Amino acid sequence: MHLPIISPTEFPDQNSAPHAVLREARRLHRLATRGPISGALPVLRRLQSSQALRVASLPELFRTRGQVQRKHILRTLAVEAGYESWESYRQALNQMSIAQLPHLNLAQQGFGYLNIWFSSLEQAQAYTSKHGGCCLQVGQQAVVRTDDHACP
Repeated sequence: MHLPIISPTEFPDQNSAPHAVLREARRLHRLATRGPISGALPVLRRLQSSQALRVASLPELFRTRGQVQRKHILRTLAVEAGYESWESYRQALNQMSIAQLPHLNLAQQGFGYLNIWFSSLEQAQAYTSKHGGCCLQVGQQAVVRTDDHACP
């Protein structure tokens, strides 16, 4: 399957949703291919769980991580957002604002600290109904934010 060539300059508005996703894909691609093991493995796990790359094991994927391409990262972000492909996600992004993509900037919003993670959004919602906070879906998992910068 051929993916069209895309670049951040294609979206002149630096605060557009497509630009934000491309920026995040670039960051994740660098981590996956050239980052330290502590940064690369979480990205490679996401690639594996989204089936953007069909590799037998995580150690094998780490050994061959130089073969990871930006299109694999974009496909992973699309699957995590609930779309079947990057092409359909890209079309939807043109109608979105950055505020509709809170899962993209977890690291910039204080998610480098300990947080309460759940294996499903339903489990996170059950927790927040008792203890408060805000659920944020990340791929198939969910995280609960209880800080002052809770979800939009």
